[in-house]
Amino acid sequence: MTPPVFRSSSALRPEGFGQLATAPSRKDSLAIVSTGSSLCGIAAYTTALRRQLSDAFDITVFDLDQYLLRSPHRRVRKLADRHIKEICDEIRRFDVVNLQLEHGTLGRYGRDIYRRFCWLIAAAPRLSVTFHTLVMPPHFDATGFMKALATGKFKTAARLQADFSRARLLSHGIAYQLRRTQRQKQVSAIVHNRRDRYDAQCLYGIRHVFDHPLSFLGAAEVEAIRRGALRRRFAMLDDLPPDAVLVGVFGFLNEYKGMGTAIQALHYLPDNHHLLIFGGVHPREIVPGRPRHPYIASLFDHAYMDTTLYDRMSASSAQSKAAPLVVAADQGLRELLGTHPRDLSARIHFMGALAEEDFLSGMAICDAVVFPYLEVGQSSSGPISQALELGCRIIASRTHTFMEFAEYHANAVEFFDIGNHLELAERLLADRQFSRRDGLPEFNIETNKATYLLANSPITGPSRNQAGSGPPIEIGSSGAGKELTQGRSARSRPIPVVTAADRDAASLTDVGSAGRRPLIFN
Repeated sequence: MTPPVFRSSSALRPEGFGQLATAPSRKDSLAIVSTGSSLCGIAAYTTALRRQLSDAFDITVFDLDQYLLRSPHRRVRKLADRHIKEICDEIRRFDVVNLQLEHGTLGRYGRDIYRRFCWLIAAAPRLSVTFHTLVMPPHFDATGFMKALATGKFKTAARLQADFSRARLLSHGIAYQLRRTQRQKQVSAIVHNRRDRYDAQCLYGIRHVFDHPLSFLGAAEVEAIRRGALRRRFAMLDDLPPDAVLVGVFGFLNEYKGMGTAIQALHYLPDNHHLLIFGGVHPREIVPGRPRHPYIASLFDHAYMDTTLYDRMSASSAQSKAAPLVVAADQGLRELLGTHPRDLSARIHFMGALAEEDFLSGMAICDAVVFPYLEVGQSSSGPISQALELGCRIIASRTHTFMEFAEYHANAVEFFDIGNHLELAERLLADRQFSRRDGLPEFNIETNKATYLLANSPITGPSRNQAGSGPPIEIGSSGAGKELTQGRSARSRPIPVVTAADRDAASLTDVGSAGRRPLIFN
């Protein structure tokens, strides 16, 4: 793809596209501070980001050592502090620093995370922070706390206090440090949905905020993946009939992924529908001596695997305190003690935790890619972005994350209500709701590159937004970016920037469609 072509006026509006800084005579040096752990999706995003920005910046990636930073041991935590200080010494000589912030990658404990974050932003000459999670100010459960104290549950009370203190430090504390830092040097924030953009501006008080969904793959990469995506690539699928319909779910096996909903939907689908589960148990959840992870056991229960009619009837009788179940030979002993009639083991395939290339090829071979997640307040999802870039049919639960994602990608995601496996089954049986897209989506690696150029280039001129000022940006010659104003299509409304100076403002009503008033942390 051709690089972005920018049209700019004299001043740059920090809220998004619309204007660009003057191209520098040399490449700025960019330090990206991120985890390189293969267990974290942020590492995959950082790798993609480095490819996207390599022709615009001289890039060095500083890996956050997760062994040191996640250790609970006091001696290792001191080594982790030294590790961060060494990174700080290095990044001082760069023109600009980008911190890929997922709070847990900086430490296990709130105070460790906060302390190391402060060191990094102090060392950066010019700073952009990519928030993969934006921690919201907590509400203290005073009723629960007092109840725990009154009933002698002191551990519960201590946990409530500790959770509140951690959340407050990672929301109020980090917001305060960023507002304080932006008085001395340029600070930009990059978030992955519009809701987080509002919060970063109105709650955190950051002046320069940009939003863009996660983007990983270019046109050439998509073409190469789809060309090599064949069922025979996966030996576990060799015995499936040619007319098998493949439904895929992706990611580490975790309760919030909602994979049980997909299994329940399989009960209402024809026998030629097969569920492929790409992913495994997270290595941090592997416990010595545990024969089976509890979440895998729950998936087996949904699929009626390793159980019989007799087992289920006995369990039901025990729960209802009914008389013990007695089995007689003339009542069908074989049916009661044999394989359960609803057993789905032949139609569910655990594909394992694969390398990224195989992971993406698995998406490409599926007739539908399903994201049955529960609502947990996450900001973004890497797999759904990759599935969209590959042109897959996407069916997702109506979480806030996926609905925010769909605002960038119209007519691309089919929705069903969280946990409604019957609706999911009907979606899968119906024809594809939206026609398959040719080429990359409107928000792609080129517009993502433009976002990072804006966020990391020197910003001059007034920082206050003035609605309607400045011409739109033109992203590339492929037409993928089209006309974007303030990082959005023309239908988006301008958002005022809220700074510390606005604390005493009487009102501020033009904040998206909600008309929310500014809230600044103290």
